[in-house]
Amino acid sequence: MPDFNIERSLELSGLIAGFDEAGRGPWCGPVVAACVCWPDLNIPEDLANAINDSKKLTAKKRDALFPKIMSSNAIVGIGQASAEEIDELNILQASFLAMHRALEQVQAKGFNPVFGLIDGNRLPKWEIPCHAVIGGDGKSLSIGAASIVAKVTRDRMMADLAHEYPAYGWERNAGYGTAEHIAALKEYGPTIHHRKSYAPIKKILEGK
Repeated sequence: MPDFNIERSLELSGLIAGFDEAGRGPWCGPVVAACVCWPDLNIPEDLANAINDSKKLTAKKRDALFPKIMSSNAIVGIGQASAEEIDELNILQASFLAMHRALEQVQAKGFNPVFGLIDGNRLPKWEIPCHAVIGGDGKSLSIGAASIVAKVTRDRMMADLAHEYPAYGWERNAGYGTAEHIAALKEYGPTIHHRKSYAPIKKILEGK
């Protein structure tokens, strides 16, 4: 289970921000990122015992944890990068852009993190120093909380988009390449929310 060992090992005074994103793999929709800071590394006990890598939690558990995180003492920012920006930048750089927008949201609230912990093995070039943590959402409570916030936010966005484009089943597949999604793409083609730089969408657009 995640804890604050990584955060404490930094021996820093000031806010430490955990970053994670949701939506790198899907064929459509934005990539969404969250930035979560726990002031003084203080977290309610019920959250400390429940937060984990969002992929290891059921949708029901994520949905239950989301409002608890948002209404807790955590400082939270959420950012996104559109499908168009993903096509223009590539998914890694678009993920970093979404994370930076989440950081900017925290800064706009009057808080200035002094360090960032980012899930994964790559680092952006930002104005604050950062450290990459492989599997960080299962190690750091800051990153783990960010993974839940990002995942729930994106899933809800895709469910909203599904009302406009009901054939693709986005409320069930969140934009991943399921059989239902593929069948709809073959029948109706890509939408403005599809990532045209992704190979399966490219093939459809090229008539292959």
